Amino acid sequence: MSASATDPRLDHESSLSQSDATVASFDDHNDARIVRRIQNYLHTNPAAVPLIVLLLSLLGFGILLGGKLFSAFTLTLILQQVAITGIIGAAQTLVILTAGIDLSVGAIMVLTSVIMGQFTFRYGVPPALSVIIGIAVGALCGYINGFLVSKMKLPPFIVTLGTWQIFLAVNFIYSANETIRSQDIDAMAPILKFFGNNVKFGGAVFTYGVIAMVLLALLLWYILNYTAWGRHVYAVGDDPEASDLSGVSSSKMLLQVYTVAGLICGFAGWVLIGRVGAISPTSGGFANIESVTAVVIGGISLFGGRGSLLGMIFGGLIVGLYSLGLRMLGTDPQYTYMMIGVLIIAAVAIDQWIRKVAG
Repeated sequence: MSASATDPRLDHESSLSQSDATVASFDDHNDARIVRRIQNYLHTNPAAVPLIVLLLSLLGFGILLGGKLFSAFTLTLILQQVAITGIIGAAQTLVILTAGIDLSVGAIMVLTSVIMGQFTFRYGVPPALSVIIGIAVGALCGYINGFLVSKMKLPPFIVTLGTWQIFLAVNFIYSANETIRSQDIDAMAPILKFFGNNVKFGGAVFTYGVIAMVLLALLLWYILNYTAWGRHVYAVGDDPEASDLSGVSSSKMLLQVYTVAGLICGFAGWVLIGRVGAISPTSGGFANIESVTAVVIGGISLFGGRGSLLGMIFGGLIVGLYSLGLRMLGTDPQYTYMMIGVLIIAAVAIDQWIRKVAG
């Protein structure tokens, strides 16, 4: 006979051990289900993570600054700082949703602002028409990017890295490094600075540029979520081959997306003049990096097919909040870059985690 057959205490201990193992297994399974639910929620609501980070950051800086952060003027100042980033980020969002990237967005923006100024002051073109021409040039630059990516089948990173340098060179050559002063614009073409005007509500100050960013974000959010074109953008980014098989031409969509992105950058060039107050070929030097930063921190996947335009806006606000908050705390500006770098890496890590389990 075995020991367990002769000693009932051993049978009791064995059953207890099996019971504990069952409970532990049940708890592990429960934990896994909870984690799975969180990942699925974040996968279907990509703007949730940047929104949570933004709210926690507001709370943290609010405590550190003793409530100074929550004045209407300070909060709207953050919006003013991220207006350009938000508009350029909208263009970058469309491209990245297709699993591409556009490193030339900042160069297109500055080039179009220079064209608006030069056509007005060098050629005597009516300012309103100069604005239209500048925006059209932005669309043309985007079309060039789209043609090289969609028709020539060249990698988006390499294409836009090249066109970034080309557009930047054209910008400096065409402008002859000339800056058009604010006083001259006020005297001859105030419409060029239209988006620098503001409206006040109590202590809050909203520039027209901020209002334009919000309206553009809402428009694109609606298009991406409630129109066939928006669904096609996601489809191409998720699986271009499946998109082609379903009757949606990925090549045609890419061409359209890059053209629209260029158009938005042209519009951003007009807003940039109002923000800076002058027309300079050196304006917006960090716009490329800032747009990618806002997109990545905003939870939009660099692999395409997943993300929310609202998330990009939250990402831009996070960058603006850290920039202003750390400056108000009197810290070295390098800490801002350090914190943004940490947030970028964390955002990519979270995206990988979500895609691994819920993708």
